[in-house]
Amino acid sequence: MKLIADSGSTSTNWVLVENGGKQKKFSTEGYNPFFIKSDGIVKSLQLQLLPEIKANEIVEIHFYGSGVSNAENVKTIDDAFRICFPNAKNFIAHDLLSACRALLGREKGFAAILGTGTNTAIYDGNNIELNIDSLGYALGDEGSGSYIGRLLLRSYLRDFMPPELAADFRKKFTITDKNEILKNIYDKPLPNRFLAGYASFIDHNNHPFVTDIIHSAFHDFFENIVSHYPRYTEYTFNCVGSIAYHQQEVLQQVATDFGMKTGKIIQSPIDELVNFHLEK
Repeated sequence: MKLIADSGSTSTNWVLVENGGKQKKFSTEGYNPFFIKSDGIVKSLQLQLLPEIKANEIVEIHFYGSGVSNAENVKTIDDAFRICFPNAKNFIAHDLLSACRALLGREKGFAAILGTGTNTAIYDGNNIELNIDSLGYALGDEGSGSYIGRLLLRSYLRDFMPPELAADFRKKFTITDKNEILKNIYDKPLPNRFLAGYASFIDHNNHPFVTDIIHSAFHDFFENIVSHYPRYTEYTFNCVGSIAYHQQEVLQQVATDFGMKTGKIIQSPIDELVNFHLEK
């Protein structure tokens, strides 16, 4: 049996492919090794995934994860898997490669992620050819859930948000203490996930102020990242992620403004990723 997984900073989608080809889907929290270490991953898997499967029967794992961008972070994931899946051969790669493979298969093109974080690449049909670093939530991640959440939260805390909208925002998130918000951002673990939580406000609100924030975030994404790829307008814009999927209309508008045609936009890469590996 094999496991195929796509992990963002917030959640991980797993597919168990049994020997007869039957598939089962599972979900756990996200395992970004910049924010969680091997022992934390082991404890999480023991609670959220291992009770559902026969770990000793897993012989192959294809794991694509946010933050799996260097040898040290690959080792963080691999060390946890060696404990949880002792008989498995592990293939660990960045979630940007999963986005490329899900969106483009074996064709060359441009692929992006707009979820909790942001990432982009030119893909040669097999591997990533060029990547402009998103720099994470503190320095970049334009267009992402954490970026949009930050813009919304900042406008609320500075009283820039229209009063009726601020009332809805305060009610949705039961905000009572600004200091507690700042403590979550600066002192507690997973601040990117905390900020991205506020981006859920955009899914159920058509207020022009919110639309402007979404448009601004996507404009920053194209201006600061996408438009810096050589001859970027020669590619179609393909994207995976919850933010991209739920805000397609605004995203397509901004892509058009930057002279880029829109291609494939999907919420999660996992189904296409499974097909990619089963076709090999």
